[in-house]
Amino acid sequence: MQTQHHDLGQLFQQLGLPSDDYSIEHFIESQKPLASTTRVTDLDCFSRAQKSFLLESLIEDSDWAEAVDTLDALLHQPADIRPS
Repeated sequence: MQTQHHDLGQLFQQLGLPSDDYSIEHFIESQKPLASTTRVTDLDCFSRAQKSFLLESLIEDSDWAEAVDTLDALLHQPADIRPS
């Protein structure tokens, strides 16, 4: 069985969110850092359907799981507090 790996841009498209590099970076920077006990599937910025998709992707270890894990890891990194 061949699996397809998806990148963050494709994940954001699947979620119905802007998927250009700037929009993805802005989303991540505006949401991080998540507390260690907070999961990407808990974020209030996602609709119920988006949360369901993210959770099912992880539970089923689907083709999307790696991209969801990447997003989760990026959201748990410390915030960049350098001046612009």
